[in-house]
Amino acid sequence: MNDVWPLVHAERAALIDDLARLDDARWEEPSLCAGWTVHDVAAHLVDTARTTRLGFVAGLVRAGFDFDRQNTRGVERERGASPRETLERLRRVASRTSTPPAPLDSRIVEEVVHGEDIRRPLGLSRAYPSEAVLRSLRLQLRTPASFGGAKELTARVRLTATDADLSVGDGPEVTGDALSLLLAVSRRRVALSELEGPGAGTLAGLL
Repeated sequence: MNDVWPLVHAERAALIDDLARLDDARWEEPSLCAGWTVHDVAAHLVDTARTTRLGFVAGLVRAGFDFDRQNTRGVERERGASPRETLERLRRVASRTSTPPAPLDSRIVEEVVHGEDIRRPLGLSRAYPSEAVLRSLRLQLRTPASFGGAKELTARVRLTATDADLSVGDGPEVTGDALSLLLAVSRRRVALSELEGPGAGTLAGLL
């Protein structure tokens, strides 16, 4: 397996470039993450880039083993007093290779999915490298929902990418480009309108 870090670092750099062109008001627009603004998601990416295996475990214990509480605290900790301050923090961590106790490909899932959480509401687009999207999608489809993945979905529908050699699961087929499939299985319902096939309705009902 190729090293994931060049992909991660490229996505961080691309997002930094996009964020640098925004005025401050746009940072306060809602992201695709319920209850989080664009600024909050950027702060979350600072937090996850800083996270080490030991630090993750310690933070989870302090949060009472509540992942949502842990994430909220991370955003509060890393969100700067202004968008420029948060952007500078993101620049400083962009080349890091630390990771929580999770598969390394979870780092590229984080960057691609949260990149879309920010870009889509702002009307921005990115042509993601195919390898980044496919590695993210494959990881999500083999990771249980209890760990943020969508493995259980593959027992109900077959997900087929129209722009790559990937077809996973059993049941009625759902087709769409790999990025749309990735967002859908990552519980971003905005991507459901981009999917087709006899299993599309079933998938929508499962999310």
